[in-house]
Amino acid sequence: MACIIVYTKCSTPIPMSSPDKGSVSAPSAKPVRSMTGFAQVRRHTGAGEVTVSLRSVNHRGLDLHFHQSHEFAPYENAMRELLKQNIGRGHIEIRAGLARENGNSTGYNVEALKRYVDLFRQASADLGLDSKPDLNVLLGLPGVIGGTGEAKALDATFEGDLLQSLTECIRTFNDCREREGQKLVEAMRGELLEVERATLEIRGLRDEVLPALQRRLQEKIAELLNGSNISDARLAEESAVLADRSDVEEELTRLRVHAQELKRLLDAGGAVGKPLDFLLQELNREANTTLAKSSNVGDAGLKITSLALAIKANIERIREQALNLE
Repeated sequence: MACIIVYTKCSTPIPMSSPDKGSVSAPSAKPVRSMTGFAQVRRHTGAGEVTVSLRSVNHRGLDLHFHQSHEFAPYENAMRELLKQNIGRGHIEIRAGLARENGNSTGYNVEALKRYVDLFRQASADLGLDSKPDLNVLLGLPGVIGGTGEAKALDATFEGDLLQSLTECIRTFNDCREREGQKLVEAMRGELLEVERATLEIRGLRDEVLPALQRRLQEKIAELLNGSNISDARLAEESAVLADRSDVEEELTRLRVHAQELKRLLDAGGAVGKPLDFLLQELNREANTTLAKSSNVGDAGLKITSLALAIKANIERIREQALNLE
């Protein structure tokens, strides 16, 4: 995912709702979002330049992880609440930093770094560990980056600037996830069309399968009876009952209904990931039953088996895409 960077001056807070972009979707449709994305915003404030970035990957819930200096600790609850209001699911990494304009931000605090190294070595000696400190980790510890001078305390206006930066980053982040979500939905619709096409083809083969199924059942029943006194009418009746139980009509109907409901969910948009997972389980169940009923019924049965296997492959590809959706 490409890095998106926005530079802006402090101004009146921008609402989270996006303007109408002339989408061809129905007015009630909500955007479908992928759970993977990245966005970054830089904003000039009275305290310096604030940088906020968001990165996400798949997760079954909303999992927020903050990576920021101790200066931002008083604002974390407000940031967390803003994120919860605008993001549904995903493992989200939130990084925030402040480059102060007093020139100290480009250096590092030698004394603070030495104290961390001394503590590391003391702990290693106490525990009998043979370890070396990682400079990449040490430079990220509080008080190391930013020079040796005393930093000016952040005033009350900084929280508004920080939340405004996070608001812009969330909007860019969600726009990015919506674009990816739209592509995933398009791929899923293509697979769903293949499921509907194969279902119709199986329905067309059903008329060929039923007579063969009845003949096979009659032969099986006659073999089991082994000359027992039973009328041909009763034999035909029992064969018809068993053939009806082996018919795939009900499975085909449910496949069609589930596919229509899946399309309805995609059309409605919003947080569709979990409902899709349930529907895909049901689709897969019907495909499995169709496979079980179509075995050993001649060439038409082989064709149905091939089509049902293709349906299962389509369902699995839809499931893989659905796992990425919020």
